[in-house]
Amino acid sequence: MASPVAGHSPPPFFRRGPAPLVRLVLLASASLTLIVVDYRLHYLELVRQALSVVTTPLQVAAGMPVAGVRSAGEYFADLARLQAENAQLRREHTELATIRLRQEQLDQENTRLRALLDMRDRVKVDARVAEVIYAVRDPFSRRVVVDKGLTHGIEPGSPVVDDVGVIGQVTRVYPLNAEVTLISDKDQALPVQVARTGVRAVMFGAGSGTLELRYLAADVDLREGDRIVTSGLDGVFVPGLPVARVKSVDRDGDGGFVRILCVPIAGVEAHSAVLIMAPGKPVQPESVLPADALPQEAKK
Repeated sequence: MASPVAGHSPPPFFRRGPAPLVRLVLLASASLTLIVVDYRLHYLELVRQALSVVTTPLQVAAGMPVAGVRSAGEYFADLARLQAENAQLRREHTELATIRLRQEQLDQENTRLRALLDMRDRVKVDARVAEVIYAVRDPFSRRVVVDKGLTHGIEPGSPVVDDVGVIGQVTRVYPLNAEVTLISDKDQALPVQVARTGVRAVMFGAGSGTLELRYLAADVDLREGDRIVTSGLDGVFVPGLPVARVKSVDRDGDGGFVRILCVPIAGVEAHSAVLIMAPGKPVQPESVLPADALPQEAKK
């Protein structure tokens, strides 16, 4: 009998352990036994709860990168959506504001045009509605240019009014437009009368949006707030057109005359649409002024 080779003797049985198949059977049997016992007796519930407490932070920590990436993606998606919605709302707001502003402008223009047409009906003269194109850039005069001229039947000297009173007078006429000198111009003079008393005077432009009554005696019956209207003596402006309202009366002037400053009733310095009337066709003052603004003689 041959002796085993030194250093190559088989290991003892207890070192080698059971065979793999035996171990598989033993582990499967133990697992099934634990499952059945736990199902019946629930003795591993506390173990599971302890393991859950221990592993929950690990699960949260492991899921944080994924959750962070998901949250960042949702945040940027929401941000882009909100920016797009805000841009759309701003565009809609701008469009609505533009439409509303345009509608208000149209309403104002319609109101002014109706008022101008009403003024034309009251004065009962031939008149044309004109638009103010621009104001003449001259610091020493007050003039505007309108979009009606010789081809529209406009004549030099024609009175120009708005819906409430006198604006000025046509001084130059071109084929397609005309130049209007405002009553606030220093070179403009207009025969007028005080509506309350019938006192006649001459109204001059003061050059700064105001008017001045000149050549009246210091004892003239005139008060602040009195309405000044056209007298019609020039044969150009029909009588009774509102011109101005007395602002101040200074009876301490030199030469025995009173200094009277007035403010225009019409929109002399701010206008867009005006009425150009045919000159020299007088009418009764009652057709232009309300009854409480007529001279005492007219009321009688």
